Amino acid sequence: MSDPALGLTMLCLIVIVIMLGFPTAFTLMGLGMFFGYIAFYDPTHALLDNRVFDLMVQRTYGAMTNDVLISIPLFVLMGYVMERGALVDKMFYSIQLAFRKVPASLAVATLIVCTFWGIASGLVGAVVVLMGVIAFNPMLKAGYDVKLAAGVITAGGTLGILIPPSVMIIVYAAVAGQSVVKLYASAMFPGFFLSLLYLIYIIGWAMINPKIAPPLPESQNKVPVPDWMRKFQATYSNNMFVGLLSALASPARATAIQTDKGHVTYWMLVKNFIASLVPFMIVAGTLWLVWWYVVIHQQVAAVDVYQGIQQLGTPGLDTGPATPAEQGPPQGFYLWFGGIALVCALFQIRYYARLDADRLEVIKLLSSSIMPLGILTVVVLAVILFGISTATESAGVGAAGAFLLAIQAGTLDWKRTKEAVFLTAKTTAMVCWLFVGSALFSGVFAILGGQQLVEQWVLSFNLSPIQFMLLSQAIIFVLGWPLEWTEIIIIFVPIFLPMLKHFNIDPILWGTLVFVNLQAAFLSPPVAMSAFYLKGVAPKHVTLNQIFAGMMPYMLIVIVCMVIMYLWPGMTLWLPAYLYGG
Repeated sequence: MSDPALGLTMLCLIVIVIMLGFPTAFTLMGLGMFFGYIAFYDPTHALLDNRVFDLMVQRTYGAMTNDVLISIPLFVLMGYVMERGALVDKMFYSIQLAFRKVPASLAVATLIVCTFWGIASGLVGAVVVLMGVIAFNPMLKAGYDVKLAAGVITAGGTLGILIPPSVMIIVYAAVAGQSVVKLYASAMFPGFFLSLLYLIYIIGWAMINPKIAPPLPESQNKVPVPDWMRKFQATYSNNMFVGLLSALASPARATAIQTDKGHVTYWMLVKNFIASLVPFMIVAGTLWLVWWYVVIHQQVAAVDVYQGIQQLGTPGLDTGPATPAEQGPPQGFYLWFGGIALVCALFQIRYYARLDADRLEVIKLLSSSIMPLGILTVVVLAVILFGISTATESAGVGAAGAFLLAIQAGTLDWKRTKEAVFLTAKTTAMVCWLFVGSALFSGVFAILGGQQLVEQWVLSFNLSPIQFMLLSQAIIFVLGWPLEWTEIIIIFVPIFLPMLKHFNIDPILWGTLVFVNLQAAFLSPPVAMSAFYLKGVAPKHVTLNQIFAGMMPYMLIVIVCMVIMYLWPGMTLWLPAYLYGG
């Protein structure tokens, strides 16, 4: 058998052996050692004097010294601490109340929590199991269609591997030799866009066929407003914002109101007034941050000139072409910013004109359940995207912040901490062994000429870039049926990477399409790990076929999202190009 034929045999065997259920990492290493021994075999040398052993040591050392992989255990630890800290229950309840008037409010709240929790943890299995425990039974008891309830949990739970910070993106960056921060920036908009498509599908389906998501009874939609707030409204104004302003100016009538714990205090009025300002602070803070970064920050950087004699090679003297962010905002930015600010102002005026006790209580619930975790997530992503710290450093901040949040909530004891650390070590070891096995397997595959044979076969078709893009993504889509994302990223993605340059395809764009494509790996039978995660916590009458049927529409939505991403590459490439150039 020729060497290239041995390489193709390796490729076929790895798929068959993985489908038989053998551990991927050790299967890769075993096949790599076996076929590598054949490739390097020299009858004039001793049996153990084979260069495949040297190759294994070199590849193992290369994986151990890969700086990109350091952030994986920290991000995984961040996710497991949040999951073990049980910080989701209150969040789901508050979001469900906030969207109580939207069709399929429980499903909408489930998707939003899955998206938000996926960003914070990046763990598909943990998110699906957690939301299966928290949201699946309430949806079924409310009369929701089983397919709708199962589909929204399984599809929403997979968003954690797409929206940064994602372990899958880090693994691809290490395999492809790409920048983690650029990949994070490129996956940001597609991830939220896919979540938006899911949301449109759920609400649209519920509006077309209300029977699949009956309205909740009034008892489940009732906001738990304290009695003193009702008395406060009767004393001052039905509009809580106006009433709190009046009460802060003249608190005599307010402090006479009786509560369960005594009279209303001035500090209670101050806290409720601050809570009422949360929507304004979020909108105003976001607009100010955008203005500061795009306009003020870049102008300050532009006048930061060096004075005096500088040594040759001083950092900052020759930084190459400026990125779009460093060149300053274009004229169109001011028009867009002004229009968006005006629309936000109108919505704020409308909101505060209708701010009653129910809305204020929902704001307080959302603030207490989402705000701490939201701030931590935004900080972790912002310091990466704005170049303030590396992915590894921000992962350390995220892990420390997760511990602080769980300790503050009083939900993290010694037992749960040990479980989080153990699961982190287990997941990290799996990823690292995968890298070692993949490095050995790909090295032997290349030595045998398998990589060159595949490239020659693909190039012989004289494909256009569009055709190659469709072929490569279709192969990955099909591989997602029997395999998980780890095997696809580690084994098959490196086969396509060398051909991207020939077809002049940006590896950032191609990689982001792969990230979206691999959402289907968790939603496609027969493996469909999301379905098995949910089945493990679902009631006995819910079958796997019902869960599979609920996931099918979301696979079609993934394909639609990929088509839109290819037709509109700016959704993927604009943010990394703006922040980092290129």
